[in-house]
Amino acid sequence: MTEADTTAAGRPRRRYAPRLPPEERREQLLDAAFAVTRRVGLHELGMEAVAAEAGVGKPVLYTVFRTRAELVAALLDRENDRALDQVLATMPTDLSVLGPSAAYAGTVSAFVGVVLANPTRWRLILTAPDQAPSEYREHLRASRSTVLARAEGLARAGIALEPNLAGLDPELLAHTMLSFAEMLGRLAVSDPVTYSSERLEAYARALAGSVTRRPGA
Repeated sequence: MTEADTTAAGRPRRRYAPRLPPEERREQLLDAAFAVTRRVGLHELGMEAVAAEAGVGKPVLYTVFRTRAELVAALLDRENDRALDQVLATMPTDLSVLGPSAAYAGTVSAFVGVVLANPTRWRLILTAPDQAPSEYREHLRASRSTVLARAEGLARAGIALEPNLAGLDPELLAHTMLSFAEMLGRLAVSDPVTYSSERLEAYARALAGSVTRRPGA
């Protein structure tokens, strides 16, 4: 420790975090909260741990997030928005090239891939914590409705392309596809050793193929 690092009384000087624009500071603190959550889970997320992770004093943290509940809500909202972007990016817009079976299986495989690439985020999304604020749960429902609407569009397109799907209710098929993908995602984040991406993707391909396979084929 140098002389500049101590006070006249010999005590270590308090280190101050460099100033950042408000939005940049907010993102820095949310990144720190995410890193802590990855290690200890949301239940153990504490303000002191977040401040330490970010390399700032607690007063800096409290100027951005006045309470732990406010920090948790902001973290959940951000990760939900990022998760929604990831899901929509995996969903095809044209089934005519691959066909419904391959497109559905590919979509589920891509979804499992993004879940396993960021299990902390998807654990928050797929297993909404008990302590999540009610506003977040509404946000989560709205995001799911967005994905469901896209899935229903894919279901209608698939039914129009595949004669073996004729007679299926597109809305119920969309719910089935989404619930199926969510189930595989939960298995992936809860026990990735038992439910490897290869195992889940192979099952998705086999199931999609069996649904669209012609009788006797």
